[in-house]
Amino acid sequence: MSNLPLYPDKLVLVTNDDGIAAPGFRELVKMASRYATVIGVAPSRPQSGMSSAITVGEALRVNQAEDIDGARIFSVNGTPVDCVKLALHTILPRVPDFVLSGINHGSNAGNSIIYSGTMGAVLEGCANKIPSVGFSLLHHSLKADFSLSMSFVDSIFANVLEKGLPEGICLNVNIPAKVVPKGVRACRAAKGHWSEEYARYLDPMGNPFFILTGKYISDEPESAETDLYWLDREYISVVPATHDQTATSWLKDATKRFDQ
Repeated sequence: MSNLPLYPDKLVLVTNDDGIAAPGFRELVKMASRYATVIGVAPSRPQSGMSSAITVGEALRVNQAEDIDGARIFSVNGTPVDCVKLALHTILPRVPDFVLSGINHGSNAGNSIIYSGTMGAVLEGCANKIPSVGFSLLHHSLKADFSLSMSFVDSIFANVLEKGLPEGICLNVNIPAKVVPKGVRACRAAKGHWSEEYARYLDPMGNPFFILTGKYISDEPESAETDLYWLDREYISVVPATHDQTATSWLKDATKRFDQ
């Protein structure tokens, strides 16, 4: 039986923000490799919370790593967006047909897209007019069980591979943890806020220091339009997103107010 992917002419770039050693990255590479030719380019170490940061004024180095299911894998000593940019300019033989990011260990629902390195890479792909999807499992452990939801990850990618995405639109996919998802729901990101964001500690000298913690609280917990609503009910959420942050709903008012 042939080990060739279903569409060997299709090229997929897979990246992440948890680093090249993260199990979620390996799972996503293996899934995509069944469909297309895959090249993985991931940070050499964890880069969570890097959003769309890029490395400036420091040397970036690319190292080839061990293949995963026949997919060539490279590491970069930079951010997820550095990985996408270097892949496009120095690693890939051509512009990829798709960019996939993840599978992230932890949620990127609600307003986490603002901070997410996983979605930073997706937005970079989107800005380059490449259909791009980010996948996140709501489980931070490196021992998280991805097998419960991989059939859904597979079907979402197969859908995008077959039908594409509108130019300028990418997807933020979040997956409930420790359950077989009940289904998939397209929705919007929940509006909310972070609570108890930093824990305060004292070092041996009595000087205070702080560590990021806290939790995200939905401001609209009963709204069936949001990702957190469906994630709480054990559904996968699919949120269409865009790299264009123009507040188009206020553009006419802004024109009246500021145009001279």
